[in-house]
Amino acid sequence: MSKENTVVVITKELDSQKEVVDLGIQPPAKHWSISRYIEAATSQNTRKAYRSDIAHYESAGGMLPASPGAIMNYLENHANKLSPRTLSRRLIAIRNWHVYQGFTDPTTHPSIQKTMQGILRTHGKPKDKARAITLEELTLIVNNLDNEGALRAIRDAALFQIGFFGALRRSEIVTIQFEHLSWNKSGLEIIIPQSKTDQLNEGQHCAIPYGNDQLCPIRSLKTWLEYSEIDSGPIFRRIFQNKNIGSDAITAHSVNAILKARAKEAGLGDIKNISCHSLRRGLATSAALAGAPLHAIMRAGRWKQTNTVIEYMEEADRFRENAADKVLQSIQKES
Repeated sequence: MSKENTVVVITKELDSQKEVVDLGIQPPAKHWSISRYIEAATSQNTRKAYRSDIAHYESAGGMLPASPGAIMNYLENHANKLSPRTLSRRLIAIRNWHVYQGFTDPTTHPSIQKTMQGILRTHGKPKDKARAITLEELTLIVNNLDNEGALRAIRDAALFQIGFFGALRRSEIVTIQFEHLSWNKSGLEIIIPQSKTDQLNEGQHCAIPYGNDQLCPIRSLKTWLEYSEIDSGPIFRRIFQNKNIGSDAITAHSVNAILKARAKEAGLGDIKNISCHSLRRGLATSAALAGAPLHAIMRAGRWKQTNTVIEYMEEADRFRENAADKVLQSIQKES
């Protein structure tokens, strides 16, 4: 079996006929049409991650199929080089390769599980998270953009407000089409045809209400659409140096860079951990501070897991419901 095929191609025997499933690279020329549906069951990003993880394992001298001893050597050799989360993901990729190739899964060996526990205890550290952008910070950014008045500034002001008040992921922002917008007296409704939490593409709805004189995502978006004269296709598009607006949407990766740059221009401190997720997280924490209930926040951001939202709500409450603060206040009263 060649290395190219062992990386990401699954083979199964069905009714004495071989079916080949592509998990990230080009499969052999002849394959059954049903394979594209099996391939579609796994997201493109997941297949890409599996391909990268398996390729790294092989480049380090690992063989497939693998033995528990070979995997343990790989883990020990890279425990000081890679984060425990990365190594855990590599194990998942190796596990899936063996399961779908029909081999015994070597990652279930007790020694491997024990080794990973030891790596986590020795090298584990808190995960870097995008910090939430507050309403005050968003207002600073938008005001700075309004003062600039350039075409890019008009686009970015709309992008940030729609991203914040819609609690949108960057992958969702860049795929918004003009045809996905529906205006009504209560605000704007955006149809999200595909999302991380909607793998079956059933479609999700994002409702954004009108704002006020300081922040209004709807007014900002209408201003951008008027200036750009966009009436079909992607709404957040590339703008070239000659101020021409392209036909293609900005990339998901560029959203982070744009937000970080605009935050710096507005004088925000601690921009290291600012990303598009800061907008989504910011809506959740701001809504919690405003007293919005859990179910309303989950609906606004289309969250499926309560644990994620509860984490955001607890973040907002750290100083609002702070035990040490109560003690300090009692000391001040006594004195």
